[in-house]
Amino acid sequence: MAKFTVNATRFDPYLGFRFQIKIDGQSVAGLNKCSALTRTTEVTPWYEGGDSSGPHQIPGKTTYAAITLEAGVTHDTTFEVWANKVNNFQGDPAMSLATFRKDITIEVYNPQGQKVLAYNVFRCWVSEYQALPQLDASSNAVMISHIKLENEGWVRDASVVEPKET
Repeated sequence: MAKFTVNATRFDPYLGFRFQIKIDGQSVAGLNKCSALTRTTEVTPWYEGGDSSGPHQIPGKTTYAAITLEAGVTHDTTFEVWANKVNNFQGDPAMSLATFRKDITIEVYNPQGQKVLAYNVFRCWVSEYQALPQLDASSNAVMISHIKLENEGWVRDASVVEPKET
């Protein structure tokens, strides 16, 4: 059975270096890393009276791991503005409880630049923000900022279908 329905001769998986993150419908500038999408469902033991074979295992609560985004430091203020909605140095009146949560989209592209996968991540908010990395005058590394996003779940966007590759 073919692993790719449209491109039946393809057997290699998609590569993870062509992607975009969209926040408020806009791609984040200078983005270079996105952590994995991980969900964990607790195992709940259930004992049945009269059954001495041990506990049955049933699914319990599901949690979604935080997502970390890293981007090269530019003049784009997307991370900073969003982080300030949760904890603003100007005090509580500047904090926006109405808009600190956002839905984001993670899009993956093939080497031809065609979108092959997309995931919608819901009710994200910034729990950690690093504006600047450690600065080192003897280094020539790119400066990277990062945010850690708590979220309430994600789903694959079923409207994105396998493209016909040429």
